[in-house]
Amino acid sequence: MLPQELIRKKRDGGRLSDAEIEFLVKGIADGKGLADAQVGALAMALFLNGMDAAERIALTRAMTHSGNVLSWKSENLPGPIVDKHSTGGVGDKVSLMLAPMVAACGAFVPMISGRGLGHTGGTLDKFESIPGYSAKPDLALFRRVVRDAGCAVIGQTADLAPADKRLYAIRDVTGTVESLGLITASILSKKLAAGLDALVMDVKFGSGAFMAKFDDAKALAQSIVEVANGAGLRTRALLTDMDRPLGRTAGNALEMREAVAYLKGERDARLHDVTKALAVEMLDLSGVAPRAQAETKIEAALASGQAAERFARMVAGLGGPKDFLERIDSYLPTAPIIRPVYAPSRGVVAKIDTREIGIAVLELGGGRVDPAQAIDHAVGFTDIAGTGAEIGPGKPIAILHARDEASAEKAARTLIAAYNLGDAPTTPPVVRETLRM
Repeated sequence: MLPQELIRKKRDGGRLSDAEIEFLVKGIADGKGLADAQVGALAMALFLNGMDAAERIALTRAMTHSGNVLSWKSENLPGPIVDKHSTGGVGDKVSLMLAPMVAACGAFVPMISGRGLGHTGGTLDKFESIPGYSAKPDLALFRRVVRDAGCAVIGQTADLAPADKRLYAIRDVTGTVESLGLITASILSKKLAAGLDALVMDVKFGSGAFMAKFDDAKALAQSIVEVANGAGLRTRALLTDMDRPLGRTAGNALEMREAVAYLKGERDARLHDVTKALAVEMLDLSGVAPRAQAETKIEAALASGQAAERFARMVAGLGGPKDFLERIDSYLPTAPIIRPVYAPSRGVVAKIDTREIGIAVLELGGGRVDPAQAIDHAVGFTDIAGTGAEIGPGKPIAILHARDEASAEKAARTLIAAYNLGDAPTTPPVVRETLRM
């Protein structure tokens, strides 16, 4: 087989066989079979002409097996291996609490997460605000922490789905990121490589999500559920609203503080609704507890302190402080400028351009415009007003945390512009739909 002939076949609307897809993925992974120009051309052909379900399944399987595929059988774990993945949003700190909550209920959660890029934050960036936390441990340590704590949140290692790593880097600079089939294969290849028994997806829509339109997000959710189950991984998807930030904070260390407060009993209702709904599906799908009992188990894990204890054990196991939960303010960084941001006039928040809040965090230095960029973990916003809240003189939109005056002023202007005043809106449920097979 010749790469250029297969690229031409797909360019002209043809269908690639399983063997042809495996050949192309092998060439992507080894860095020799396909040159960067050929990978870019292939990505564009797939982007323009799409893939049917069988092609998506074949691509996902081939990318999964382009590197190591973890097996947990030798660990003799007394529970199922289950994970959650989110398509990302502003203030999305769910993974921080969800992994230890599900672990406290009897499942094991080896969560491979990513860093932030663009206006959405990354789970790894939040954990790396903890001094000493190792986001890229060797596999032996990863396995040990999962066994001992029940969960471990780490980044993608070089030997897990390497074809995805190269393909995504090229998609990022060739205008092919938004391909439904390629997004599906990218997400699922890493999850299948983690050796999961079950997966629950959090697919977000709204102004703070990558896919703003509900119909686009649903199409992605359906693709992921269909392909994952077709590849042998039991998967469900929740469609959740990102038309306002999730929780009351945006920014890495600030979101970590909110997550720890959540585990200790201080919970934003909307954030709790999403986290609990995902946890219920994870326990039900993995066989730990049916939905009718799962919610009770989750609330008990929180009330007893078991979820917080699992979180503390995971942090310590991956190199963080052993007393992190007790002395969190001694360890997390704090910005030198902390002050309220006020709207120029009083009124009720009718609508929020949530993406612009994420941009404001970027302007403070709390995110990346380039994958290699260092970020400031201390900056961001707390006490963020949601829709229906009254803001104005004496009632701030949020509390700003900044490194310097220049970035503070710029971010404050962006934040103010993100808020529209008017009549109090009706608040739809944060979990809009659940897709099950």
